Amino acid sequence: MSPTGQALPDVLDAAQDASPVDAVEAVTRELGKALGATAVSFLIADLSGRALIRLTHTPLRAGVRAAAGGHTAQVREVGPAGVERLQERESAKAVSFDGGPAEQAVRTQQVQVVETGDRGWVVLAPVTERGEAIGLVELTMPTRPSPAQQAEVARTAFVLAYVLIASRRHTDLFEWGQRSVPYSLSAEIQRRLLPAALTCEAGAFTLSAWLEPAAEIAGDTFDYVLARDELHLSMSDAMGHGVASALMATLCLGALRNSRRRGVSLVEQAASANSALHEHLTGEGQEGFVTGVLGRVDLPTGRLSLLNAGHAHPYLARRDRVEPVRVAPGLPLGLFSELEHGWAAVDLLPGDRVVFVTDGMLERNAEAVDLAALIRVSQHLHPREATRALADAVVRACGGDLADDATVMVLDWHGNHGRDRRTTSGAEVHRASPRS
Repeated sequence: MSPTGQALPDVLDAAQDASPVDAVEAVTRELGKALGATAVSFLIADLSGRALIRLTHTPLRAGVRAAAGGHTAQVREVGPAGVERLQERESAKAVSFDGGPAEQAVRTQQVQVVETGDRGWVVLAPVTERGEAIGLVELTMPTRPSPAQQAEVARTAFVLAYVLIASRRHTDLFEWGQRSVPYSLSAEIQRRLLPAALTCEAGAFTLSAWLEPAAEIAGDTFDYVLARDELHLSMSDAMGHGVASALMATLCLGALRNSRRRGVSLVEQAASANSALHEHLTGEGQEGFVTGVLGRVDLPTGRLSLLNAGHAHPYLARRDRVEPVRVAPGLPLGLFSELEHGWAAVDLLPGDRVVFVTDGMLERNAEAVDLAALIRVSQHLHPREATRALADAVVRACGGDLADDATVMVLDWHGNHGRDRRTTSGAEVHRASPRS
């Protein structure tokens, strides 16, 4: 039976009939039945960006005692890939990126088929929505799947992306699965500030961003939103660390979003955030500030307008040259009741890449990283992988111990606004990263 024939309605019915916590499992089960698979599972992207998490639902294990309130908590070592975390009847097992087929499926956005001997054939299909790599579907089949069957798996994996996006609004199950490391309160606040998707592919551009947190959260945030003919984006860095810094970042980003949704200019957005921060800080008898860069791309023309409030300069990669985009920096937000900020514009050309960073990518031990050179040599990577490559270089330079959050946003400009994307199951495969 084919998922594009009778099985696709069955898949959609299963998703709607099931509880939000069971919807993903119901969809993968229907896919496995349709293709005669002997096993099927879903792996969700770990929030570290460096692994996948295999989510399964199993009966309570003998000898495991439920904690107060009915919750079961147990951690069992399972080898070098990480640990298996248990909560009630839920299991989350890390599968680290090691250059193997799972990582290549995510990286290249193409179905991978692997022969496993006695177990048969394993099919790995990326679960992706507009370039946001959500995870993988994994099927074990007794015979090598035909190209048509592989295409069916890929299409149903794309449907699964929407099922997960809808289901996670109603449950913490998937968020719990993605968190291989416990979050502090400040990290929890910071996580809620970020866009729901870290990657967005559109006809005229591709954008992706990544935040590598310090051990003590240091107030970095980024944001983007797409209008009909404009792309809005921002990056900010609140002074200090911990909850106080996260709360300052919350106030700043809330003010920016509020004013942006009223349709005001970049200068007025900065003024609104500055006023909100200054009023709060003086009212509480506190000192503080937030640096930031605000941007707006006019999609029909490719003109990028930028405002800099005491923040690190963005970089423009054009062909084989990488140079800072010099925008006269105004003062950081929140220092005074009124601030004036100028703005500058860059006319983007197809093939351009703009990279925004916070100072955690530049200071202390990160000074050993030639960021411009790394931007140049990573231009062949999809922004989704380029952000991780840049962040990983900084993490290595700091010996894995960041003193400040390191945040990077990559914007690729394609031009030709209004064109349709050329997609395969949620991704523009011709723009994906090559095999590593």
